[in-house]
Amino acid sequence: MSDGRERDRILWNCRRGLLELDLVLQRFLERHFDGLDAGQTEVFRELLAYDDNDLLDMVMGRAEPVNSHLSGVLKMMRSA
Repeated sequence: MSDGRERDRILWNCRRGLLELDLVLQRFLERHFDGLDAGQTEVFRELLAYDDNDLLDMVMGRAEPVNSHLSGVLKMMRSA
C-alpha cells in the first residue's frame, strides 16, 4: 500500500449492503490484506467494483470471474 489514505479508501469500499459479503471481506482483510502485493491490491480493488450480489457469487464459487486474473485473490477470499 502506498499510504494510509489509500488503505482507508479500500477499507471504506469493503462496507457493503449484504451481511454475508461484509463478513467475508472482514475476514479477508484481517487475514490477508496487509500481506497483499501491489498487483493483488489492484485486483482486490477491481473486485470491490463489482455489484454486491455478483461479488458474493464469485467469492462463494457460484460464479466464475470474467477475467481469470481475479482468480488468485478470489481463492484467498474463499479461504479466509
